Amino acid sequence: MSFEQFELTSSILRAVKKCGYTEPTPIQAKAIPQVLAGRDLIASAQTGTGKTAAFMLPILQRLSSASRGRKGAPRVLVLSPTRELADQVTEATRTYGRFMKLTSAVILGGISYKPQFKALSRPIDLVVGTPGRLLDHLKRRTLDLSHVEVLVLDEADRMLDMGFKHDVEKITSAITGKRQTLLFTATYDRSMAGLATRLMNDPVRIDIAGSKITVDSIKQQIYVTDNLSHKKKLLRHMAEDSSLTKAIVFSATKRGAERLAKELRGMGHKAAALHGDMSQAARSRTMKDMRRGRVRLLIATDVAARGLDVSGISHVINFDLPQAAQDYVHRIGRTGRAGANGVAVSFASGNDDALQLQRIERFIGKKIARQEIPGLEPTHPLTAPVRNMRSFKPRRKKSRFSFGLKTDSRPTVRKKGRRIRIVK
Repeated sequence: MSFEQFELTSSILRAVKKCGYTEPTPIQAKAIPQVLAGRDLIASAQTGTGKTAAFMLPILQRLSSASRGRKGAPRVLVLSPTRELADQVTEATRTYGRFMKLTSAVILGGISYKPQFKALSRPIDLVVGTPGRLLDHLKRRTLDLSHVEVLVLDEADRMLDMGFKHDVEKITSAITGKRQTLLFTATYDRSMAGLATRLMNDPVRIDIAGSKITVDSIKQQIYVTDNLSHKKKLLRHMAEDSSLTKAIVFSATKRGAERLAKELRGMGHKAAALHGDMSQAARSRTMKDMRRGRVRLLIATDVAARGLDVSGISHVINFDLPQAAQDYVHRIGRTGRAGANGVAVSFASGNDDALQLQRIERFIGKKIARQEIPGLEPTHPLTAPVRNMRSFKPRRKKSRFSFGLKTDSRPTVRKKGRRIRIVK
C-alpha cells in the first residue's frame, strides 16, 4: 500500500515524500480511510506507531478545502495531555502541511499569553493545546469552539490518568456544532469506554496495540541491584559504553532526576534533567539540545514517558521502575523506533521492585532476561515476598453441644469490641 491510494492532495503527498515515508504503518493504513470518510474513531496504538500522521494527514486533507477558519474559531482542535505531546503534534502539523496555506496555534500553560492572544486574534484553522490553558482562553472568550469540525483527543488515557476528565468534558461541551471525534489511546478500559460513549457517535474501533505488547526490536534486560549506590555504579558503567549514543534515564522523582543529572555532568557526561517543575522554555531548550546532540543522557521523570519524539535513542534505562506496568511499555517505546534496534535496561532491588517486576512481566507476556556486569554483581537475590502462613491461625469453631463437659460459667463483658472475662 502507498500513500497515493488515500487520494491526498499533491501538497500533502509532496510533504510525505520529503519525510521519506514510502508506505503507511498499520495504524495509518486502517485509520486514514475512516477519518477521510468522516467517521468517529477510537484507535488503540502504542507510541512509535505513527499515530500522529494517522490523524493529521486526513485532517490536513479536510483543511485543504476552500473554507477557512474564522477569527479565534478553529476548524480543528487537538487536545493533548502534556506540553511535550502538544509540541510534537504542532511540529507534525508544520511538517506535513509545509506546502499548504495553513494557520495554526499551540495553546499551552507555562508560557506567555501574548503570542497566544495574537494567534487567536486572526482567522485560524487548527489549534493544538493542553486542557488547562484552553479552558482559560474559553473563560476569557479569546477562543471560540463553536465552529470546530474535528476534535482529536490524543493520548486520551493519559488525559484521564492526569485528572483532566472534567476539563475535557467542559471543553467538548463548548463545541456546539456537528463534529467528527477522533480518540487515540494506548490502552482501552472501562473509563475510556465511558468517555467514548459520552463524546462519540457510532465510532469505528481500531486496535493495533492489543491488550499486551512487546517490542521485538527492543532488547529488554534486568539488572538486580543492592541499593542506590549500586544502581549509580551500574549507571556510570553503562554511560561509558560507546554503543550508548543517546539515552533516556527514568527517575521516579524530580529531585532524583536533578541529582543524577548533576552527578553525571560532574563525571564529564553530557547530561540534563527533564521534569514537570521546569518552565516550558527550559524544557523546550533541553529537548532541542537533545535533538542536536548537546545532551547524550536525558534524566527524566514520567512527564517525558509519552510524547517525547527524539530520533536515535539507543537506550532507555529505568533507574527506578515505573509505578504502573503500562508505563513500562510507554517508557521503553522511546527506543527501537522506525525499525531501529534499541536496548531497555531496568534496575530492580528489594521486595517492592520484585513485585512490580512480576506485574510488568505479566503485562508484556514474557520474562525479561536477567543480566550482570562482572565486578558489579549483586550480593542479594531479587525475590518477591510470600505470605507467611505460620502467622495465620484459623478461628476455632465452637461446638454446638457440650456432651456433658464442664464449662466455664464466668460472665464476660465487651469493651471496645474486645471480650473481657470478669473473674470473681
